[in-house]
Amino acid sequence: MSAITITAYDWVPDIAKGQVRDLRLRWALEEAGLPYKVELVAQGSQGEPANLKRQPFGQIPTMEQDGVTMFETGACVWRIAEQSEALLPSGRAERDACLSWVFAALNSVEPAAFMLGFLRFCEMEPARFGLKDAQTAKDMNPAAKGHFDQRLKRVAGALDGRSHLVAGRFTVADLMMTSVLVSAEKRGLMADHPEIAAYFELHASRPGYRKAIADQLATFAEHEAHYARG
Repeated sequence: MSAITITAYDWVPDIAKGQVRDLRLRWALEEAGLPYKVELVAQGSQGEPANLKRQPFGQIPTMEQDGVTMFETGACVWRIAEQSEALLPSGRAERDACLSWVFAALNSVEPAAFMLGFLRFCEMEPARFGLKDAQTAKDMNPAAKGHFDQRLKRVAGALDGRSHLVAGRFTVADLMMTSVLVSAEKRGLMADHPEIAAYFELHASRPGYRKAIADQLATFAEHEAHYARG
C-alpha cells in the first residue's frame, strides 16, 4: 500500500482555524492508522492551475494514493474507511448503513449548518454579497436556524440515546457526522440540543481527532508570521 498524500492550507484567518476540511481526512487517517504526508498549499494560491488540476473547484483538501487523486471529503474519507476495519464494519448491512449516514451528514446536516454560517457572513459584509444592508440576512436567520434544529432533532431521534450511529461502536458514520458539526459547535448552535452536544464532545475527545486538529493548527501557527507581514 503506497503512502497517502493530502493537501492542506499553510494558513487561514482566525475565523476558519480548526474548521478547514482537511481535518476530516487527517482524523480518518489517524483512526485508520494509515501513514500520510501533507502537501501545503499557500493561502491565496488555491485557484491557480496546479490546484485546479486536482480540485476543479480550487478547494482543499485532495488525496493522492497509488497515482490516483481524489477530491471531496466524503469520497476521500470513504476511501480511507474502506482500508480500515477501525472505521468500517465488515458486514454488508452495517457498511451500507455507514454509507447512508456519511451522505446524510454531508447532504442533510451540513447544508443546514452552512446556511447559518453564510447568513452570518452576509450580516458582517452585506455589500460583498450584493445586499443593501444586513437586515435581509437577519430576517432569514430564524427560518435557517429552525431548519438546522429540525435536522439535529432527526439525528438525535436516530441515535435514540445511543453514542454511535452504526454497529454500536465508532465508525466513519460518527466521524463524518461529528466533522460536519464542528462549525456549529464553535458558534454555540447546539445549545438547545444537549444530546447532540454530548455526542459531539464524545467523539471530538478521541485521540485521533485531537491529534488531527493539533497538527492542523500547528501548521497555521508556523506560517502565521509570514501572512502577518503581508
